[in-house]
Amino acid sequence: MLTRCVRRVLLKLVSTVRSAQCSRGRCCTATTEGLDRVRTLLQLCADRSFISPGETNSELFRRGSSCSYGPLGVELRRNLLEQWWHSATGSRTRVWGIKTLRGRREQAACGPRLVEAEHFHQVLQQSELSREQLVQEVSLLLQRSQTVRRDLLQGALEQFVPSLELVNRKLPFGLAETGLCFQPSDPSGCSAEVTQTSLVWFCSPRTSSQWLDHWTRQRLKWWRKFALSPSDFSSSEVPEKQLDEAASRGVKILYNFPWGPESLETLWCRGDAELLHTHGGVRSKLQCRDGRKSVPHVISVGGNMDRGMMAFLSNSFQQLKREEGKKKLQQRKVLKLHPVLAPVKVAVDIGRGATVELRQVCDGLLQEFLEAKISAWPGYLETLPTSMEQLNAKYDEMGVLFTAVVSENTLESGLLQVRSRDTTIRETMHISEIKNFLSKYISAANNF
Repeated sequence: MLTRCVRRVLLKLVSTVRSAQCSRGRCCTATTEGLDRVRTLLQLCADRSFISPGETNSELFRRGSSCSYGPLGVELRRNLLEQWWHSATGSRTRVWGIKTLRGRREQAACGPRLVEAEHFHQVLQQSELSREQLVQEVSLLLQRSQTVRRDLLQGALEQFVPSLELVNRKLPFGLAETGLCFQPSDPSGCSAEVTQTSLVWFCSPRTSSQWLDHWTRQRLKWWRKFALSPSDFSSSEVPEKQLDEAASRGVKILYNFPWGPESLETLWCRGDAELLHTHGGVRSKLQCRDGRKSVPHVISVGGNMDRGMMAFLSNSFQQLKREEGKKKLQQRKVLKLHPVLAPVKVAVDIGRGATVELRQVCDGLLQEFLEAKISAWPGYLETLPTSMEQLNAKYDEMGVLFTAVVSENTLESGLLQVRSRDTTIRETMHISEIKNFLSKYISAANNF
């Protein structure tokens, strides 16, 4: 049975998908297949603890906002952010990480503000105040409250001058950051938290356009690296009419969701106006060396990792049909997440045999995985009797790469059965080899 939040999301998607499909001349069958896929994926994400259940939470997840994640969702998000950080700070030698404040209390700061609902209500309840006095009280309350950031760009601009000594005033270099920001999540303008990534690249004015092209290639390559279907990720130039006020060029990295393409990252060639404004227009303290003295131009790369999670989940989701005994067709649902992103690399389960001794072996194997920083699922601790077919179906939906089954044969010979998520093939392996096997498998997939 579908949860109420899933049904509501599907109803809202119907009109969007139908209009998009009809405009392209596609048949109603394609529309039905797209809706079925969205419905099944949302249900799976809730059932397998990628997201928490709830109507509002499901809406936030679909829109690419930071929602309430379950254990597997938290792990997937952590893996994705780690890979982004490595790609930003490890791809070039002159990129450093920074950490800036989420909110400010300066009266001059603009943007949305956090106000306690109780305090706002108390002001409105003062019936003795005139209209002008009420407006003044509300204004004072807003001035005393903390502003929240819409993006991470401003923090990097402010950190530019303090960072100049690190590079001996030589271009190019970059500053990277991840954090929560508030952005409009629906047409009403209500804001929601978004997990953002930011790479701000400072370069010579004469090379800014080339650097924008460079980072576009790098970012598209990064997204496609972890994709099961890389062609679903693409890049597109931002039309001139849609450019940010300070930008001369813009490029979007897009993912083609069942309901249409949405932006995962946006790259802007921003010139030097915002940097000058941030530092009071004093050119002398901003000038750098790159063959000649100049105020650097800014290339900003801003990403939405919550929407990125949804993109990779959608991209990795497969519904496969298989034939069981007596030619009975069964549907196998599996999240073929990239080995580096998969929340759980291996599940440890018990086969037939002496329960106490086998549990001790499983405990030792699990500890070995954890020490090697290989995320493992302690399936052997389950108390309800479950067949291996049911366990395999569960682990496939969780995106677990391998299942290791410890049995009585393990006690006798040290051998266990290892099942692959992607091939469903079971292989016999010695218990002393599985840790190195998993480490090499994940490393090879990351370097591919």
